[in-house]
Amino acid sequence: MLSGPKVTQTIKVAIAAATASMLIAGAAKADESAFLKTLAGNWSGKGTVKVRTNAPTMKVTCRFKSDANASSLALNGRCTSLAIFSRVISASLKASGDTYTGSYVGAGTGTAGLGGKRAGNAISLAIKWAKEVNGDRRAQMTIEKTGASGMRLTTIDTDPATGRSVVTSRIELRRS
Repeated sequence: MLSGPKVTQTIKVAIAAATASMLIAGAAKADESAFLKTLAGNWSGKGTVKVRTNAPTMKVTCRFKSDANASSLALNGRCTSLAIFSRVISASLKASGDTYTGSYVGAGTGTAGLGGKRAGNAISLAIKWAKEVNGDRRAQMTIEKTGASGMRLTTIDTDPATGRSVVTSRIELRRS
């Protein structure tokens, strides 16, 4: 059996490193928990929606209820535009550190997959549509905390005719 000052020092360093890594991992989860909880509550607001990249922009009014805990976020709501447009919208996310995965319903094509990361006050997500939308099955979504009582939901897709990025929805919400 090995013993002596070098072995004792090596064990102390290993224990210190293991403890530091557990503290850092705990802090990362605590940070995500605190962020997610700022998105909980009832939200309402206005914004714009394009059903497709080449469609006209519609003004919408939206209401959401958001449930959040230490590692998940669920947004459920509806956006309406006069009698022309009314759509149920939902997103369900699970966090593992700053990485998020989940699902989204709202484009009228079925349940889409979500995956991405949080940086600062924004969760940036890649969308994989259930069916082709605007010529492919990919788009981007951002869920962003704005100020003390605001949240912005944005989706961006690529126009198949021009190859340019088009904001297909931007909804500014306030805690209600």
